[in-house]
Amino acid sequence: MTVEHRRQAVGNRIAALRADRGLSLSELARRASIGKGSLSEIEAGQRNPTLDTLYAVAGPLGVPLTALLGEEAGTEGSGEFLRAQILHVEHHPDGATTEVFWLRVLPGGVRTSPAHGAAVTENVHVVTGALEAGRAGSERHAEPGETLQWISDVEHTYRSETGATAVLTIHSPPQ
Repeated sequence: MTVEHRRQAVGNRIAALRADRGLSLSELARRASIGKGSLSEIEAGQRNPTLDTLYAVAGPLGVPLTALLGEEAGTEGSGEFLRAQILHVEHHPDGATTEVFWLRVLPGGVRTSPAHGAAVTENVHVVTGALEAGRAGSERHAEPGETLQWISDVEHTYRSETGATAVLTIHSPPQ
């Protein structure tokens, strides 16, 4: 799939989910704290959204990130100081979803992620490097082979001084 096709597919997913929830473009933009013009361009496939923007939109829509990105293994999303590549998405019989990502935390900055919703759980297993991650203000340190877990219903961060790779799982309960 070309970059243009992916961008259009993401825009179509956002527009469909927004309409499904009865939200106007203005209301979703307000709830996601992004400009209405930017959201319009994303929905039209004219703008490539960052990972930060996708997370900001996913929250008010009440969907996991892959509902916007798509579920194809290898699909990447990026934001400042963080790159995520989809490895697998599992839809459970009860309606829950587990997303598995290969995560690259770039050195020297902080990636702040918005709240993902009630009872959404994140697990990050460090493979190389070291990172600090978790709920904002309660971040913990992890080295290779260690795993951190938190409920991501509030803003949370990822930070690495030297860079790190990790496997991230995000488990979203049934909607």
